[in-house]
Amino acid sequence: MSSKISRENFIRSIADLLRKAEIELPDDVESALRKAETAEESQVAKSQLQAILKNLEIAKKHGVPMCQDTGIMIFFAEFGTEFQPGFDLEAALREAVILATAEVPLRPNAVDPLTRKNSGDNTGVGIPDIHWKLVPGNQLKITAAPKGAGSENMSALRMFNPTETGNIRNFVLETIVNACGMPCPPLTIGVGIGGSSDAAARLAKEALLEPLDAPMNGLEREILETVNSLGIGCMGLGGSTTALAVHVKTASCHTASLPVAINIQCWANRHASIVFGGDE
Repeated sequence: MSSKISRENFIRSIADLLRKAEIELPDDVESALRKAETAEESQVAKSQLQAILKNLEIAKKHGVPMCQDTGIMIFFAEFGTEFQPGFDLEAALREAVILATAEVPLRPNAVDPLTRKNSGDNTGVGIPDIHWKLVPGNQLKITAAPKGAGSENMSALRMFNPTETGNIRNFVLETIVNACGMPCPPLTIGVGIGGSSDAAARLAKEALLEPLDAPMNGLEREILETVNSLGIGCMGLGGSTTALAVHVKTASCHTASLPVAINIQCWANRHASIVFGGDE
């Protein structure tokens, strides 16, 4: 089964996908922000939410990124086992990032971790960060999820004793309290439980892609309600909405281990997807 797309068209499509992710929020995220603004009673918080919504309108109208921190480039790729692209996908994704950086434009954020030298085009060793997942079928789904540093820097990981499941909720709350307004609330909170230390961190980041209007389970609802009772509010200036949603993803882990990771996303929960291949 062919990819039914040339390498050049693939690069063009991914660059356009990055443009969309940087300029327009997904409908469920924008809807959650609008609901928060309607429900907010604090006039300070309400004005901040109104400013966010106005910012979204301006970004869409003028075709410019919604935030000056256009993030580090992250892709989630669901690769169908029957999909045959006929070209090097990772190299093509790198070229798409370089193209989008020049065209959108995107702020060059990728630096060497020790020398701090900036590549100037948002690529580098291990960047873009591409997460591959094999799935049945003949399609390739690419999700672009640029991640800013303000929220990413508030990430947390703790290796609990296996008997400490009851402490997970408090760990999340402690992380949010310590972060306060730094990750630009209202937040989306992703929690990864289980696997290994690195697997838990990946699960937490993947959880940020769950629809914000998807039903939350008991633990997720409990954490969300408690977080929103803290009064941190929009941009840390007080109010009733500190988080828009909490999503938890789990994986089996070693009998002697309980990894828990938290990945926080700012109000700009940016992501967009495209599908290649299939029967079209």
